[in-house]
Amino acid sequence: MITIVDYRMGNLGSISNMLKKLGIPSKITADPQDIAVARKLILPGVGAFDAGMDNLHRSGLLPALNERVLGAGVPVLGICLGMQLMTRRSDEGHREGLGWIDAEALRFRPADAALKVPHMGWNLVNTVRPSPLTEGLPDEPRFYFVHSYHVRCSSPEDVLLTTRYGEEFHSAFQHGTVSGVQFHPEKSHKFGMALLRNFAEKVN
Repeated sequence: MITIVDYRMGNLGSISNMLKKLGIPSKITADPQDIAVARKLILPGVGAFDAGMDNLHRSGLLPALNERVLGAGVPVLGICLGMQLMTRRSDEGHREGLGWIDAEALRFRPADAALKVPHMGWNLVNTVRPSPLTEGLPDEPRFYFVHSYHVRCSSPEDVLLTTRYGEEFHSAFQHGTVSGVQFHPEKSHKFGMALLRNFAEKVN
């Protein structure tokens, strides 16, 4: 069972539907008691960094999330804004992030005026190091992106995937049991399906 965290900032139905298509049981919840017993977590997110952190604080989910992720070490996957919230800070706002990984979210500032922000659409990813999360992805893996900010990890050892959009950015990271992807696997067809299946079956 994968527990999808509902803090009113994500397209929860799309993630749940993709997992259902894969035959992977999941539960959408805003109940701290559900978080406290979760075996795997997905932290989704669409929207602004400060709004996301405000909603997490107001939801009352933070103590349970921190205990489950940092204390119990259960695997967690951040998607899009969820990935950015796992970092220390973002150029987008003033709130401190969750700080689950030593990284920050930076604004795209492409030198090429032809590159529009947000970065939107399909793009290739490049594997930096092996991980159960990205094991066996189809050839020339590409994912669907929609974002104006991108994550920069402080430690190269935490970087799983990179993507180029004017500059190279970190499109997936993993630090212990904390993983994040900037793209939307639930919108990325066979590539996203493979990654979500890996998270469900291979990431421990």
